[in-house]
Amino acid sequence: MPRPTSDSPAHPAPPVHAYAFHASDAELDDLRARLAAARLPEAETVRGAPPGPRRWDQGVPLADLTELVEYWRTGYDWRACEDRLHRAGQFRTVIDGLGIHFLHRRSARADATPLVLTHGWPGSVIEFLHVMDELADPEDPRAPAFHVVAPSLPGFGFSDKPAATGWGTERIAAAWVELMGRLGYSTFLAHGGDWGGNITTVLGGRFPGHVLGVHSLFAEAPPGMTTDGLTGTERAWTEETRHFWHHRAAYAKQQATRPQTIGYALTDSPVALLAWILDKFAEWSDTQDSPFETISRDRVLDNVTLYWLTRSGASAARIYHESHNSLDPALRVDVPSAITMYPRDIEKTPRPWARERYRDIVRWRSPEAGGHFPSLEVPEFFVTDLREGLAAVLDAARG
Repeated sequence: MPRPTSDSPAHPAPPVHAYAFHASDAELDDLRARLAAARLPEAETVRGAPPGPRRWDQGVPLADLTELVEYWRTGYDWRACEDRLHRAGQFRTVIDGLGIHFLHRRSARADATPLVLTHGWPGSVIEFLHVMDELADPEDPRAPAFHVVAPSLPGFGFSDKPAATGWGTERIAAAWVELMGRLGYSTFLAHGGDWGGNITTVLGGRFPGHVLGVHSLFAEAPPGMTTDGLTGTERAWTEETRHFWHHRAAYAKQQATRPQTIGYALTDSPVALLAWILDKFAEWSDTQDSPFETISRDRVLDNVTLYWLTRSGASAARIYHESHNSLDPALRVDVPSAITMYPRDIEKTPRPWARERYRDIVRWRSPEAGGHFPSLEVPEFFVTDLREGLAAVLDAARG
């Protein structure tokens, strides 16, 4: 079992220090020049009038990408995103030899509970920027409040890029326990989706002495589950998930087997990076045609520009090489758990299957709307659901 690194008086913990990033004008000018000089392919051969998901059958449509590239070059303002990051409270520290970047929003409430939020791919801490204040200091005094910590995964954003293999989800979870302890939070709650959901599961299963409970959007069941006894909706979920992994997961196979190869395109070409990430925002959002039906262009470009400026296309992809299909089949989560399965997420687990891993599910929700990026797609619902789920978890943990 991985353990947090221990710091003795002779070997004190590395300091936590404030962090600020300011892209140079030269870096932003270079980005715009590359966008202006982009060489684009011909249009896809499967075309239709919008709206309609079939337009995306061969990937990002040329017309959509061309329009977004032009906006990125002439209208988008990275400085506004920098300002939001600065206001959120950015910090860095070294854990297990690796520099880790994180956002930290401490609540003014005396009854606040520490909470670590973990993002996935192709996301980043930017997914949480606009919900942290409401989680930390809700307007309703009856709502639970949290000391919010949102780390950047190793190889993502402003965290360091590992120089050797070994930074899989088990090691990351142990690093998060060390990080929270270093901030004075010996016990805490955990939330995540995508890779963040995987890491949240590891946190709850491996570190029950530190983790009060979990809220997850990704409840991966142990292998070998049967569909016997499932409802019609649950059977449909299993078919949708199976179809996804057999027909729509080429990106995961590529990043799990050859992250370095795709990494050259993602690091050298902003258009390649944009298309690679936009494809997922489009396919995994609860929309009819374009991700911009629910997520603004600026929020997508904030995320893509962060990848671009930190040159993290290859390093972020390596989490698949480290951890694809690596969740321990025997891992069980005994701390209280709240699970939310959004309807357009890419992998939905029936509750009977989830119960085989999460032994104390105190709240289960299947909303009517939302996809893989609910904090961006349905932010008000996301905050309410997260609060209510974590409140149920805390009640169970204290009861």
